[in-house]
Amino acid sequence: MERLFKHICLVARHSKPGITPALMQLADHLADGGATVLIDKESVTPAEANGYPLIDRTDMGKLADLCIVLGGDGTMLSIARLLAPYRVPLVGINQGRLGFMTDIPLHEMLDSVDAILHGKFVPEDRILLQASVVREDAEVAGALAFNDVVFSRGAVGSMIEFEIFIDNQFVYSQRSDGLIVSTPTGSTAYALASGGPILHPTLQAIALVPICPQSLSNRPIAVNDSCEVEFMLTRGLDARVHFDGQLHCDLMEMDRVLIRRYRNPLRILHPEGYNYYDMLRHKLHWGERLI
Repeated sequence: MERLFKHICLVARHSKPGITPALMQLADHLADGGATVLIDKESVTPAEANGYPLIDRTDMGKLADLCIVLGGDGTMLSIARLLAPYRVPLVGINQGRLGFMTDIPLHEMLDSVDAILHGKFVPEDRILLQASVVREDAEVAGALAFNDVVFSRGAVGSMIEFEIFIDNQFVYSQRSDGLIVSTPTGSTAYALASGGPILHPTLQAIALVPICPQSLSNRPIAVNDSCEVEFMLTRGLDARVHFDGQLHCDLMEMDRVLIRRYRNPLRILHPEGYNYYDMLRHKLHWGERLI
């Protein structure tokens, strides 16, 4: 059977103990099967690459038609933002501790990847958020987020005050430690720890989850992902906005942050038999069936 993907890029967190042998084992296995293997140059040293081409992460979307990540969800987040503009699908091999997105166990890596290359997979499209920081009517920063856009107080420690608008309609003002604007993917991350709802990844929704609000009547809400969410900082000496916990921008009072669904979803390929609820039950230690 002909393989669906010809040019495959491999990514790993180089600092993770034991990751390089697994990465090179997968590279050799793919090359033996006829694939053109590219390796992210941040994942291995030239001496470890065994002759495989090393490429910049910013070029992955242009050169590969599939990307395989060995690591945890943090590595997946950074690669997802780079691949989404190119519609290149992503496969996750779990080398982390929890792994809501990297769902293939390391010991099943070769068999699972072979099956995916031959079309035996469950595809899932997930939304990203696009955020723009506007100061005095000029955009001063912008970024994509696969998990969440988080507004938080800084080192000073005092609460921040802000107003929220949805599709230009005023929703509420709030005084709190911050706010999480989450995708369904991010609903099992910081938003979950802050009391937000778990959203199925296929839902067309965005969740707004307060972080330690002063008023207990401020509750999480979910809106359609076609909405534009606007955050306006009205008071806060050391506030920041974070994108997936990996990028950030300092905010000034009266700054606005506009958040909308990014035009392209990211496609994740799961192994056959993947079940989202099985994954939640395993990761969150929910009870098994009683009967």
